[in-house]
Formats: sequence, C-alpha cells, structure tokens
Amino acid sequence: MPEKKTRFIVITGSIMSGLGKGIVTSSIAKLLSVRGYQAIPVKFDGYLNVDCGTMNPFRHGEVFVLDDGTEVDMDFGTYERFLNKSLSGLCSITGGKLFQKIIEKERKGEYLGRDVQFVPHLTDEIKRWVKEVGKESGADFVLIEVGGTIGDLENSYFLEAMRQLRFEDDNMAFVQLTYVPSLSPGEQKTKPTQQATRLLQSLGIQPDIILVREQEKLNEESKKKISLYCNVAEEAVFDDPLLNTVYELPVVLEKQGFYTQLAKTLKLQEKTPDIKDWEKRVERIVKPKDNPIKIAIVGKYTAVKDAYISVREALVHSAAAVNSGLEIGWIEASDLEKLYDVAEELSGYDGILVPGGFGERGIEGKIRAIKYARENKIPYLGLCLGLQLMVVEYARNVCELEGANSTEFDKKTAHPIIYMLPEKQQIARMGGTLRLGSYDCNIKKESIAHKAYGDLAQERHRHRYEVNPSYVKELENRGLVISGIHKSGLVEITEWKDSFGIATQAHIELKSRLETPAPIFVEFMKAAKEYRNKPKKFAKETQGG
Repeated sequence: MPEKKTRFIVITGSIMSGLGKGIVTSSIAKLLSVRGYQAIPVKFDGYLNVDCGTMNPFRHGEVFVLDDGTEVDMDFGTYERFLNKSLSGLCSITGGKLFQKIIEKERKGEYLGRDVQFVPHLTDEIKRWVKEVGKESGADFVLIEVGGTIGDLENSYFLEAMRQLRFEDDNMAFVQLTYVPSLSPGEQKTKPTQQATRLLQSLGIQPDIILVREQEKLNEESKKKISLYCNVAEEAVFDDPLLNTVYELPVVLEKQGFYTQLAKTLKLQEKTPDIKDWEKRVERIVKPKDNPIKIAIVGKYTAVKDAYISVREALVHSAAAVNSGLEIGWIEASDLEKLYDVAEELSGYDGILVPGGFGERGIEGKIRAIKYARENKIPYLGLCLGLQLMVVEYARNVCELEGANSTEFDKKTAHPIIYMLPEKQQIARMGGTLRLGSYDCNIKKESIAHKAYGDLAQERHRHRYEVNPSYVKELENRGLVISGIHKSGLVEITEWKDSFGIATQAHIELKSRLETPAPIFVEFMKAAKEYRNKPKKFAKETQGG
C-alpha cells in the first residue's frame, strides 16, 4: 500500500497576542474529526525552556501534563478537550527542545566538517519533527500552531521552516488569526490586520484563510478591505466572534462554511459532518435546564484565571453533564487567613474546591476552607495539594495531632503528615523531576471513588509530596477513608465518612472533556446540586486548623 499522505495546516497569529490560536486550532481540528479525518495538533513555543514545568503560573498560566508525563503549554488542554483524545509529548515543540537537540547532534559529531546554522540545520530539524508527528500518529492532518506574534525573533526560524515546507509540499494551508478593533459601533479598523498580513508576507508566507477576532460582526466593507489588501478571497475571510463558551466556535465556523473553504484550498472532498452530539452538549452550557450551581475555588493564583483553566473547564463539563448552570467564585486563599470567620466568604456556595499549587502562601486559608466544608457538610473536592491539606486538616482537628503539617511548609513539624516522595529527596534538578504522567489507582468498594470509577482509575499526576504512610493507620482509625491506593502504597484518594468530601492526589481535571467529563467532578456536581436544594444551617467556625 502507498504511504498515507499527511496534510499540514499552519495556524499563525498577528501583531497582537492572546487572540486564541489554541481555540482556533482545536476548532479546525474538530471540524475535520467530525468528518472522519484524524487530526493531530502540534504546538511550537519559542521560549528556550525545554518545557514549561518550571514556569510561574502568574506568568504562563497552567502547566498541562500529558499521559506520558510531558509538561506542556495549556493549549494542549484545549486540544484534548475538543478532540476527546490524549496527545503525546512529540506534539510539543519548544525552542529549548530544538536547540538542545541541535547541540547534542553537534557534540556527537553528526555535523562533522560543517558550521551549524539556522538554515538548513535547524529548519530541517523542524520539518523532520512535524513530519514525524504525522508518520507516528498516522494522521490525515497535522495542525501546527505557531506560538507568539508575527515579528517575534523567537519564532522567525520556525516560520521559515513552515515556508520551506510549503515550498516542498503544496498539500498545505496557512490560516492567520488577526484582530479588527472598533473605535465606535460600526467603525471597524482593518489596518492592524493588513499590517500583520504584510509582515507575514515579508517572511514568504501568504495566508490562505484569515480568521478575524472582533468586537462586533465583521461588516462587508471590512471584509472587502481585508480581501483586497491581504491577497485572500473574500469568501476566505471568516468571523471569530465573542461567544458564550469556546466550545461554540466549531459550530460557528461550520455555519460560516469554513470547512468548504479549507476543502477548496486543500482539494478535499465535501463531507457531511457528524456534529449534532457536540451541538447538544454546547447547548447544555449555553442554555442549561436548571439554575446555576455555585462553586468556590479557593486558590493561590486566582488573579490569573488561566492558572486554573483545566479546573474551570472540568466544572463546565460536569455542570453540563447534570444539565445545570454554573457560577464560579474565585476566592484568594491568603484572604481567608485575615477573616475572623470564613463563613463571610464561603456560606453562599454549594461546593468548595481546593486546587493544586506550590509554596506556603495561602496554605492556612485553604485549610480553614476545608475545615469549614467538613464541619458544615458542604460538598468538597480537593486536587493534589487539595488532598494533602484535607489530610493535614483532618490530622489536626479530628486526630488531634497538634501542629500536623507538610514538610513542604514546615520542615520541623512534629507530625509530618505529608512528606516528600523518598525517590525525589536527592534530586537536585527542578525540571521534569516531579512525579509526572498517568498512574493506575486501585479503588476501594463502597466509596465515592468507586461510584465514579469502578475498581480502577487512571489519572495524571504532578507532585513531589505524598501522604506519609506512617500515619495512614491512625488516620483510618479516626474515620478518614483511604479509597484509592497506588500499587506502591501511595495514597491516591481520600474521603470523609459523614458527608461528601473527596480529594485526589492526581490532577483529575486534566483528562476532563466535554464529551467525557471527569467522573469525580460529575459526582461532586451532583452532590453540590443536591446540597443547593437543602435548607442551610451553618456552624460558626471553631478554633483550630
């Protein structure tokens, strides 16, 4: 049989960042997948970090983790949530990885006798890489998102590689995402788009399709201007409008005939899309049957919502699964430490969620929130650090182990309930040394976790600390349910006996998708919905914890 022909679609930005290339890439991939094509996204990030694992969430947003343990840009979460499939680390290209690979080859003598240059050595490496993704996956399409803005020094060599790839293989399309501002209603300005496209053209790349973010629907005059000055057909200029949810974009692009134009560019067959199920799920987000469920996220990075994007989306998926609206309250954990009674902030919510994080700031505020949820029987969900602090709170206030803590925050604690994984204690390097990737978890019967998963769960991890096994028996004797355990003995899931309270060492939010919501999130949302309809009587916060 002849080798399968892979087509490439390159998605570039303009002179402005933050327009949503990841959502556009995911939406195009979705339009292809609902027609039976296999589409695989690739992301290039120009930073010289090997991966984003050591980056601060305030600067970079969430660090997403794949099954194979690769720490990647948060756009990978968007890809997986739209395509309902798991990706591999091969799909993540960074400047750091590329230069590391080139230097390693040079040191091994693979370029012996040559001076190593950006062209052809680095650009050839890039072309080999994206072709390898197509070959390994057997994909019909590889969609390549180029991070950053046009004109950035750090992505110019990657764009040069894409130009060369187009020259070598005309089975390729370029999609440019731009922005058209409105100074007043009806007064749209296309000059930024024109300038961005000319900058791209100066690099030898002509976009085939232009997608436009705007404050109001693109009018005919603006569309004609973009077509004239950017050398694209008028029917190849599309709206990327403001939407109620990002999951609407594939439906919006479908209605505009985006696939038809892409098919014309790449000489594809017209195919009827199987998109009805996706539309129904989106409808549940936009127009839910039941009133909103109110969830408090008590976090450390709430000033940057992208730091918790997978948590937020998992809540969106699970609210849609129970056909209810969703209201999220972002509670800064350190602010709770200043309050006399945390009920001032938390009493109006139907569920409390404590996500992951690193460092001591806000820890006592999170513990107070967990204690408040337990004492008032408010549904609680903890993720990673949220499990560790659930156990610390229980040790202090139920097991009466005064000063119980994690050695991450108090190295001299009398009761190190949480301590560093033994195999991580001698590691000097920071990057890629956490417990990363997908691990199995054996589930205890007659538990919340068992109701969600059955006998076995497979979820993704990103942590260095764990529940100290020396305290497990005492915790269980005092009523804490250890409902999930890794074969090594590592505690993976804990629960309260007397109310809905569950926490996972894994970041279960990372595998939640609109079509397959995270099972424990769905159980949490059901419990929160039930709690919402009960009469409330709050206990005053007691001392301790």
